[in-house]
Amino acid sequence: MDKAKILVIDDDAGVVSVLRSILADEGFEVWTANSAHCGLTILLEKSPDLIILDLKMPGMSGVGFLNEISGSDGKPKYPVLVLTAHGSMSGFFKNIDIDGFMLKPVRGEDLVLEVNRILAARNSLKKPRPDAPDVVMSRKKAVLIAEDDDKTSNILALAFSQAGYATEQTNNGNDAVGKAILSVPDVVVLKAVLSSMNGNKVASVLKTVPKTCHIPVVLYDQDGFASTSKDALMRSGDITSFVPNNSPKDILDAVAHVLRDR
Repeated sequence: MDKAKILVIDDDAGVVSVLRSILADEGFEVWTANSAHCGLTILLEKSPDLIILDLKMPGMSGVGFLNEISGSDGKPKYPVLVLTAHGSMSGFFKNIDIDGFMLKPVRGEDLVLEVNRILAARNSLKKPRPDAPDVVMSRKKAVLIAEDDDKTSNILALAFSQAGYATEQTNNGNDAVGKAILSVPDVVVLKAVLSSMNGNKVASVLKTVPKTCHIPVVLYDQDGFASTSKDALMRSGDITSFVPNNSPKDILDAVAHVLRDR
């Protein structure tokens, strides 16, 4: 079986060296470029199975590169995993369709898992689908949970799963923005105080992105930090519902209520 071919585009030589080593050790064939222009030149001769792209580069940015490799429908002609240290992300995702997003620094095992997920997803799209019975299956409502305490996060995820929801979890605000933009869940459940970006800020960023501006957001406050600003948060329009605790039952009720009203 041929090795998957990956093009890494990043102006940081140290990052490129680390990524090349991680991916080569996993058996991938790795090509590298230190600029978006160099990446475009490589694409004239080679056809990668995946492009790992930095966004913030001198000269042509990662967004400019994405525009160059996108068709008339606005979709990139190659699978793209964006890997960036940029903290303010909302502007980068307007009208941009990518396969994955990760914040630097990233652990090697997490990178490999995401690369394999994207490649597997793309390969499944290429395979002919077997004849399916004429039955329409109802899709589970998807909820993204952002909670930085693993125990609490797992308790909430279990409660939602048992209630019939499909769940996705994250432990920080920046990652919550990226996951919401990529997976577009039916509802986002945010802890008020999160590492890297608090829940109300996550909700505010999501409202600026066309793909996620319609998603209802349930904010819960287990420590009482946001309770005094509840009215202001609700008036902002970024938060759909506020729960003054982390009770799974109360949060489930709030999610059911906002989904019922849509």
